[in-house]
Amino acid sequence: MNKKVVNSVRETSPLIHHLTNQVVMNFTANGLLSFGGLPIMAKAEEEAKDIAKLADGVLINIGTLTQQELRAMITAGKSANRKGIPVVLDPVGVAATAFRTSAVNQILNKVQPTVIKGNAGELAHLVQIPWETKGVESLGDGNGEEIAYKVAETYQTTAVVTGKTDIICTGINIVKNDTGHPILGKITGAGCLLGSILSACLTTKDPIEEQVLTAVEFYGTAAEHAVNNSDVTGPGSFIPHFIDALSLDVDELLRGDL
Repeated sequence: MNKKVVNSVRETSPLIHHLTNQVVMNFTANGLLSFGGLPIMAKAEEEAKDIAKLADGVLINIGTLTQQELRAMITAGKSANRKGIPVVLDPVGVAATAFRTSAVNQILNKVQPTVIKGNAGELAHLVQIPWETKGVESLGDGNGEEIAYKVAETYQTTAVVTGKTDIICTGINIVKNDTGHPILGKITGAGCLLGSILSACLTTKDPIEEQVLTAVEFYGTAAEHAVNNSDVTGPGSFIPHFIDALSLDVDELLRGDL
């Protein structure tokens, strides 16, 4: 974990344009604010280009996708590419329906993502590797490194395969992250908020491998820290402590002080 990345986010407060799903907007906004970034939620096609021009990064998350939102995502992504700011694509449930698959293909045909982040089932689907899924959940078991390599190579991007062990491929190197806690799988939007934190970290001037690894390590460590609070008795009580943990300094998290 690179403390410089976290500190840089907090010094610059990057504005992240979220085109994300309706289920997670409040949780994502609060989590990013706690971490040190600034969220703006804007999915109207009429303003997508202008908002992306103002932003320091763009997050595209297809969790509750509509046709109009798809057009806005493409518009914002293209605007971000022209400006040279990072774009994170989270293809939530891409394997669930033909509409989602088609939508992600359209996005990838017109927008160059800096990072594609998703669970193994989602990213496997993007590169035609068989994998069992159920809705937005990944149920299969296989070679996550193969998926990460193939996504990175196919789409000329950095791939982040999330799971018990997160796998990051920048196109050449594979790095892994083992921080985190199973309780993250019991709250809606845990992966979506990670996409937001990742977008903020990509705005720093550090190497992309350090940006991405720092984002997932910090996120996982914050979950470990929060769940150890004596007031946490389940997913509901975990959430406020997790948002608090996202505001801590790296040294505080690593010490584990409660």
